[in-house]
Amino acid sequence: MPYITKQDNKNFELYYEDFGSGQPIILIHGWPLSGKSWELQVPVLLSLGYRVITYDRRGFGKSAPTLAGYDYNGLAADLHELISQLELKNVILFGFSMGGGEVVRYITNYGSENVDKIALISSIIPLVKQKDDNPNGVPQEDLDGIMDSLKKDRVTFLETFHKNFYNYGLLSQTVSQAQLNYDWSITSHASPIATIKCAESWANTDFRPELVSINVKTLIVHGDNDQIVPIETAGKQAAEGIADNKFVIIEGAPHGLNVTHADQLNDTITSFLREN
Repeated sequence: MPYITKQDNKNFELYYEDFGSGQPIILIHGWPLSGKSWELQVPVLLSLGYRVITYDRRGFGKSAPTLAGYDYNGLAADLHELISQLELKNVILFGFSMGGGEVVRYITNYGSENVDKIALISSIIPLVKQKDDNPNGVPQEDLDGIMDSLKKDRVTFLETFHKNFYNYGLLSQTVSQAQLNYDWSITSHASPIATIKCAESWANTDFRPELVSINVKTLIVHGDNDQIVPIETAGKQAAEGIADNKFVIIEGAPHGLNVTHADQLNDTITSFLREN
């Protein structure tokens, strides 16, 4: 199994999977899943002739947990380590949900000279939290409730979370029970420390000042029925703040549109990648 390690940090083990050849695309997963969440996108990207790389954020999937490093500067540094050690050039970065933060912070901290394009899919960018100047964000009391549940009964919270992830209910069984079980298995085995600290990062980081640093072609995809990261506080604001973007709204799609609306998402991605 391939891991990125650091000689000066024996605890740093970042698991990745690397398939294909050609221009590299790095797929950054959302919270609280792993690189496995891109299962329905990887074959499409490979068929288009790209080198496709997924990795597990520290503390998730097969990557080693640490006590710290879960702020976006630390997570962007992990992405930079991956790009540097694999000697990747002219990369395309895809960030799903929380992963959009790594994409934006990477460009903020390391520049865009080595980045060709980016995609923000169901992304938290630019801001999750409700504020006076962000009235459509998630109220603080709801975010506090998430943190409290994660600390008191994480595995039970995650079971409910994934139903909300797909807008799943008795009258709207948008995914199979097997998919819900699969996601819960992945997330429940993630590091509790990583799960909580990453939640604190995506809930509290304001990326609005960084949008002006995004100077590469950008795809923004969001579902208009996203109950986890509302489109008004995320996709629509990202589209207003990023200069060169293509904004695609998938009607009726929940947060986990990479599964529920995989065909539409894959067609959108394909069209974006084929554009000059």
